[in-house]
Amino acid sequence: MVLRSTYWLALSYFTYFFSYGIFLPFFGMWLKGEGISSESIGLLLGAGLISRFLGTLIISPAIKDPAHLVTGLRILALLTLAFAVGYWFGNGWAWLMINIAGFSLFFGPLVPLTDALAGTLQRQIPMDYGKVRVWGSIAFVIGSALTGKLVSVYGHNAILYSLTAGVAAMLLGMLLRPSVKPVGEKRESSAPAISWKALLSETPVWRFLLCVTLLQGAHAAYYGFSAIYWQDKGYSASVVGYLWSLGVVAEVLVFTFSNQLFRRWSARDLLLLSACCGVVRWVMMGAFIELPWLILIQILHCGSFTVCHLAGMRFIASRPRDQVIRLQSVYSALAMGGGVAVMTMVSGFLFEHLHAGLFFVMAAVAAPAIFLRPKVAPSVVA
Repeated sequence: MVLRSTYWLALSYFTYFFSYGIFLPFFGMWLKGEGISSESIGLLLGAGLISRFLGTLIISPAIKDPAHLVTGLRILALLTLAFAVGYWFGNGWAWLMINIAGFSLFFGPLVPLTDALAGTLQRQIPMDYGKVRVWGSIAFVIGSALTGKLVSVYGHNAILYSLTAGVAAMLLGMLLRPSVKPVGEKRESSAPAISWKALLSETPVWRFLLCVTLLQGAHAAYYGFSAIYWQDKGYSASVVGYLWSLGVVAEVLVFTFSNQLFRRWSARDLLLLSACCGVVRWVMMGAFIELPWLILIQILHCGSFTVCHLAGMRFIASRPRDQVIRLQSVYSALAMGGGVAVMTMVSGFLFEHLHAGLFFVMAAVAAPAIFLRPKVAPSVVA
C-alpha cells in the first residue's frame, strides 16, 4: 500500500510519540506495580537513557545513504517491538535491564532518522515540516492522557498493553510505502576544523554546556518519579496523564510562538529565565501537592524545559560554522542524554529516602545555572 509521503511522515511521528507519551510518564509506574523498588527503578531508567544515547550516537550516523532510511526505520521499529514484547515475559532484574537497554537502544534513533528522512524529502517535494512534526506533539498528549485513563480502569498492566500496541502500530505504519522514495547524496563524515580540546576549553562553551546539563538534568526526578509521587499522594493515573499532557501542551505553545516571544532575547537571557522557572517549579513540586499548584507546576514546563532548549539552539547557532556540528552533538549527549541519565539514577536513591525532598534537591541542581550562564552577544532572530 502506498501512502503520500507527508502522511507517511506524519503517521511515523504520531505513532512514535504516542508510544513515547506512554513510556516516558508511565514506565516507572509500571515498574513500581511489578514490585520494583525506587532505587532499582532509577537504575533501570538511567540505564535506558544511556542506551538511548548510545543508540542515537552510533546507529543514527550509520545510515549514510538516504535511500536506506525507510528500510532502517522499519528494522529499528521491528527490534523495538521485539523488546516491548519482551517485557511481558518476566520482571526479574536482569531481564528488565536487558529489555530496557534493548528497547531504548533501538527506540532512540527513530526520531533523528525520521527527521533525516523529512529533511531529504523536503528537497524533493513541497512540504511544511512544522505541520508534519506537530502530529508528534499531538500524539504525546493523546498517549499520556489515554494511558492514564486506562491505568485508572484496568491497572498498571494497561501501560504495557498500550505501549506494545503503540509500537506495533508504528511498525505497521512504517511498512507502508511512501509515495516518494528518498534520494540524495550520501552523508559523509568530515572532521570539523576545531578540535574537541580547543572547543571545550572556551569559557563560553563549557559554561553553556554545564548550564544546560544542570537545567535538563534537574528534570530527571520529574521524568522518572512524578507519576509515582502523584499517585502515592492520591491522584488517579488519569489525572497524572492529564497533568503530563498539560506540560506538553505548554511546551508546544512556546515552541510555536517562540519567535514572537523571544525574538530579541540572547541565549544568556533565555538561560536565566529557564533557571528561574526550574528553581521555582521544583521548589513548588516539593512543597505543594494540591491540584491548582500542580497545574501551575506543569505550565512551568514550558519555562524549565522549552526555554532551555531554545537557549541551546540559539547559542549553537551563534557560534562559528565549524563548531556547530560538534556543539550540537555534545549538547545532545550531555544535556539531553548523559546528564538526565546520571540524575535519574541518583533520583531513585533520593526518592527512596527523601520522597518529596527529591524535588528540592533538583531545585538546588538547577540554581547554579543562574550564575554560570555564558556571556554572549545578544542575538536577534529575523
